[in-house]
Amino acid sequence: MYLTGLGTAVPEHRFTQAECWEAMQESPQFEHLNQRSHAVLRKVLTGDNGIATRHLAVAELSEAFDLTPAVLHGRFADHAPRLAARAAERALAAAHLVPSQVDAILISTCTGYLCPGLTSYVSERLGLRSDVHALDLVGQGCGAAMPNCRTAQALLTGGHAVHVLSVCVEVCSAALYLDDDPGVLISACLFGDGAGAAVWSARPTAQQRRVEWKTSRSLLNPRDREALRFELREGMLRNILTREVPALVAKAVETLLIESLEASALRRDELTGWILHAGGREVLTALQGRLGLNEGELQRSATLLREIGNVSSPFVLFVLERALAEQAPGGWWWMSSFGAGFSAHGALLKVD
Repeated sequence: MYLTGLGTAVPEHRFTQAECWEAMQESPQFEHLNQRSHAVLRKVLTGDNGIATRHLAVAELSEAFDLTPAVLHGRFADHAPRLAARAAERALAAAHLVPSQVDAILISTCTGYLCPGLTSYVSERLGLRSDVHALDLVGQGCGAAMPNCRTAQALLTGGHAVHVLSVCVEVCSAALYLDDDPGVLISACLFGDGAGAAVWSARPTAQQRRVEWKTSRSLLNPRDREALRFELREGMLRNILTREVPALVAKAVETLLIESLEASALRRDELTGWILHAGGREVLTALQGRLGLNEGELQRSATLLREIGNVSSPFVLFVLERALAEQAPGGWWWMSSFGAGFSAHGALLKVD
């Protein structure tokens, strides 16, 4: 299958980590945290943790700390369809397609729940056909973009569609939870809101660079599920994030890379581009060491992490968009994401 359009979107309001620290201290939850938690928050939000700014679906930071199930659900229900539709509109425009040409829409999210799912609301906003194949994918965390795209590939290669719209959207500010667990606190300092959309087609277009999805594979290890996942507590999503995650990520991505290269009869030095999800600075450091990458090969992931934070599942689409916009050298690109499950995914792209 071929990438024929790509688009991203973030909320209009952007906040610095320093502003987040100031707002955190004024929040009603702050006084209920212990001194160790205060120190963790101060260190992450005022030190160099690889993130400078984040876009959040609030007009004022004080709104972010109105943490009740009703408010958080309302934030997701309001902003997720809007962000997803905006990214999708940009992807369709880049593909030079009109909504009636979309045969299937796949939407991934993990930061909220709607029934009917997001595909209903986004299809309505976009004006898609009433017979569009609509599929909502949930519960795959930060790694969701890759299985979403693999599902698009199945529809295209099976002859069930000509153009598939793959969308990932996360309103992480609708999944904010605060307590004295260090992983919970660090999560509150890392995540931002955003959406990414890709149009995958059965045939390439002559209007832009040719990007072909060649091969992909996934790794699922339920034994490490407790290292990274959401749980529901007090009617709200609470992120479980452990110290083992960077090492788990690096090992899994290395395994997928080696298997993919061997299956495609490619050498490691034939790769010219790296489209990597950035879970955080520690994750990027672990990937750099395990995969033997230099700073230049991680630059786009690190730069986007600094600019928008970890926006979860759409992040790799932001990196891919940046690489194409900057006219990165063609050849073989490795694209990889990872998340809850514990799961990891990788794909080889041929870029001309």
